[in-house]
Order: sequence, then C-alpha cells, then structure tokens
Amino acid sequence: MPIIHPGLQLTPLHGAAPAWQGFIGQDDLQPICRSVCDSGGRLVALWGSDERASGPGFVLHLVLLNETGLICLHLPLSAVQPAYPDVSEIFPAAGRMQRAAYDLLGIAHNGTDQRQWLRHAAWRSGSFPLCKDFDAVQSRTDELDNYPFVQVAGHGVHEIAVGPVHAGIIEPGHFRFSVVGEKVLRLEERFGYTHKGIEKRFESMSLGQGAKLAGRVSGDSTVAYAWAYAMATESIAGTTPPDRALWLRALFLERERIANHLGDLGFLGNDVAFSFGLTQFWILKEQVLRNNAALFEHRYLMDTICPGGVSVDLAESGKQILLEECAMLEREAHLLRNIYEEHASIQDRYMGTGYVAPKLAAQLGLCGLAGRASSQVWDARVQFACAPYDQLDVRIAVHHNGDVAARVIVRFDELFESLRLQRKIVSKLMPSDILMLPLEKLPGNGFGLGLVEGWRGEVMVAIHTDAQGNLARVHPHDPSWQNWPVLEHAIMNNVVPDFPLINKSFNLSYSGHDL
Repeated sequence: MPIIHPGLQLTPLHGAAPAWQGFIGQDDLQPICRSVCDSGGRLVALWGSDERASGPGFVLHLVLLNETGLICLHLPLSAVQPAYPDVSEIFPAAGRMQRAAYDLLGIAHNGTDQRQWLRHAAWRSGSFPLCKDFDAVQSRTDELDNYPFVQVAGHGVHEIAVGPVHAGIIEPGHFRFSVVGEKVLRLEERFGYTHKGIEKRFESMSLGQGAKLAGRVSGDSTVAYAWAYAMATESIAGTTPPDRALWLRALFLERERIANHLGDLGFLGNDVAFSFGLTQFWILKEQVLRNNAALFEHRYLMDTICPGGVSVDLAESGKQILLEECAMLEREAHLLRNIYEEHASIQDRYMGTGYVAPKLAAQLGLCGLAGRASSQVWDARVQFACAPYDQLDVRIAVHHNGDVAARVIVRFDELFESLRLQRKIVSKLMPSDILMLPLEKLPGNGFGLGLVEGWRGEVMVAIHTDAQGNLARVHPHDPSWQNWPVLEHAIMNNVVPDFPLINKSFNLSYSGHDL
C-alpha cells in the first residue's frame, strides 16, 4: 500500500490494477498531489459528484498514478458554494478538468483560469446539468457565448482562426493561432462542441445499457472503454470474468490497436503528400476490419465486451485466419516502414517537427503513445498488468526524440508488438463453454475503477452506485484530456502548414474529451 502522505488512510479497491481509495480534507489535497508529483507520479482524472441526497454535499474525486498503482482521493465539499484548492499548478492537466467540473456541477476551484469550458451557452449560467435537481427545460438559454481567448500582441502578430467547423469529415474543435508570418507563436484550443451529455445519460441507464453507451464514448476506442467499464463493474461486484473471456478481451484490445495504428500511419503519409502510404495502409486496415466483422460480428468490435465477460467467441477455424492475417500484416508493414524511413522528403517533414521535450512531457502529464515517444515509459499493460497481460510480457515501445518521427516509430513498434501478442493470445486460448458470469445488478453504495491501456493511452472509467445499486455517477476519462494541451506546445515555433501533420501525429479524440 502506498505511503504518500502522513496519516492518510487508504483502503484497497477490488480490481485488476493495484488501487486504493481514501477520504481527505481540504488541507490535504495540495500536499498529497505535490507528494505524488515529486515522486514521479501524475494525475489520471478529476471529476465531481452530487451527493446531497445521501450526504452533506458534493464530492471531488481525483485518481493519481505512481509506481505502486492508482490512488483515488475523495474530497467532501459543502452543499453551499462548494470549493476546493487549485491543483493545476501541480498537475497542469487538471486545469481543464477543474473548469469542466465547475460547468457540470458548480464545484469551484480557486485557480486563476475561471473561464467556462463545456457550457458554450448550451445551458443557463448558474445551472449545472450533473446536479440531481437540474431542470433541462428551465435551463434553456439564449445567452451569447463570448469566450475570452488570450490575446497575443506585438509587431506583425496576427491571428488565424481554424474551426470549429472543418473542411472534411472531422469532429468540431477550434484552434486559435497567433503567428508572425507562418511561424506559430501560440496556439489556444477550445473544445466542448461535441458535448453530448453522456455522463447525465448514464444516470438513467441499467448496467447493460451503460455498457453499450460506454463503448460509444469514443468510437475508435470502443474496446478500451467497454473493458474499463466492465472492469469497474466487476470491481464493485467482486467478480472475476471467466479465463477465456479475459483472453478474448486482450485479443480485441490488440486488434483495436492494430487497426488504429494502420489507419494513422496511412494518414501520416497523406499529410506529407505521400498518398501511396495512405492507400497501402488503409488496404491493410480494411482487411483487419473485414476479419473483425467475419469473426466477431462487428467491424470495430462494438458490444463484444460486457460486464462479466464477452458476448462473442472465436471459432477454431478463426484462429488460422488471424495467424495468416498476422503474417500478411507483418510482411507488408515491414516493407512500408522501409519506404517511410528511406524516403527523404518524408523524413524531412517528420524529423524535428512538433517536438515535445521529455522534461516538458513529464511536467504536462503526456501519456499514451505520444508520451512514450517523449521518454514517458508508462504502459498499463506492463506496470499494472491485469489478466491476461500478466502472462504476456508486453514490450514497451519507447523513443526519446519527441517529434513526429518518434511518434511514427512508436506506432510501427507497437503495431509489430501487437501482432506478436495476437499470435500469443491465439495460442493461449483454451476451450471453454463459459464466456460470461452475468452481472445484472451491482451492490449498493459501491465505487469501482477500470483502467485499460487503449491504443491512444490510458482509458479510465469510474462508477458510483446508489443505495439500490443503480448507476448514480459514471465518469469515463480519455487520455486526450492530458494530451490536447501538450499539442499547444508542440506546434510552437513550427510553421502553420505543419499543424495538420503534428495534430495527426497525436490523433486525439474530440468525442472522448467532450462527453
């Protein structure tokens, strides 16, 4: 059990990763966060909940991560003017999370940036949609949204506004560039345009309905979210899924990683006018998706994972299909990697572009594949290996250069590692008629966490149940919360035309971020 602050009492949470939880006071929040930060740990997520029906007020929740595991802190807040100390100076990634928590629940922090983040005048100021007494009809508003972007002044400085509507099939996000000529001095982002009320929707759902919604938080990470949701429910119920179901979950997760890396490697070729790369990699991705549909009934593997197990199996004949696919992908991807690495104009655009120094990456909490490209050696499949990853000996793909080229290298390395893991998983699948231990109801007043290393980074789902065991609060957290702010630094001192390439090298989620 971690010792992060004198006198802090932590109790273990049932689940795959080592995890503990504890209640703290106002005066403990910043010292505990500082202690975790100074020891090399970081913030995973921050959210709030309305506990006025069963307790004195609201509660702020934080999940921290260090070498010992997850530490979940619960800070009770007053029902009247709930407020807490700012932690964004310790964990910069907390800034936007704190602003979102205020927009949704009215719990305030005492930091300097008090601008709204999610509201976009979609509901009346002073009303908060995640409060249990929120009245959607009464909160409709015609208020104007006048967001105060930071102004950059100086000789020759001008602004370029991009989005939120983009020229293509892409989700909305606004990017405000301050430039001199084509050199970018500063980028400020604004999101929330795809805020769908997902967290509010969870409150009226059954366990099974919630599983379907969790798998649709961010469509390119449906397996990661569904597994994290299932893991959280199983944590509350104290249930362990059947062995074959766990191996199939790992198979689905690696196939999701393979498909997304193939797609991104194609787009990263297209963004430097190398359309051959786009075509070839998307041919490969399409084959993976077709095999998914043939073997598991869905191209993107939606609804294959559910609380208590999985809903589909792999037939014996399907094993040979997957092994043949692995051989084909490995052969073709090696050829394409050689072309990418030997193509002078591609390397000229990749190398040194969008640089994120390892020190800055650590300070800002950069995670996932983008973090590993800047020396951040974190991978939940390794440090906190849940079954069956504790039997797979995953090799972390890491690079130190922190530029577009490094993020491309990490993608290639992870692609080949996932192919190796898929072969191993297929060989380990033992016959079994049991794929699920059905979970239809959870214990009352429960709390559970699920943490899964998705292809983009760590996906976390936290679930709170009420006294009757219903879903009282579900908080899904995407790694894009940590990584979007880092993109603002990665573009600095680059030219505007390099932004699409740098942006794609991160390939962050709008939908998983906005909820």
